[in-house]
Amino acid sequence: MRQTQEMTEAWTRALNPAMGGFNPAQMDKLWPTVPAEMLEAFFGKQFNPEGLDAKTRLLLTLLGLTVQGAVAEAQIRLTVRHAVEAGATKQEVAETIGIAALFGGVPAMTKAMDLATEALDGTQER
Repeated sequence: MRQTQEMTEAWTRALNPAMGGFNPAQMDKLWPTVPAEMLEAFFGKQFNPEGLDAKTRLLLTLLGLTVQGAVAEAQIRLTVRHAVEAGATKQEVAETIGIAALFGGVPAMTKAMDLATEALDGTQER
């Protein structure tokens, strides 16, 4: 893992020396949390009024990311932030990750729970 990160950093420095300290695992910090109205417009019922709302789609995305082994750390943190912005509670996030343990295993669930906790630090329960 460390070798991969060093190679990524070297590649990034070669492309843009100003990004020498870039860490792909921290990519979510570069992307702001999108407002709930925009999430609903893009991920919700805007184009499919009878379909899933943004909150449900984001929780399903979180489930899929967890089942994959929780290797997409930045994407999990970002999805958790957006799910909460779209109206999900911390309990719903935890339940979604818990259900994923049935399909992805307990190690994936544990990792995703840790990442979700990082993302939720400082947010308030809805």
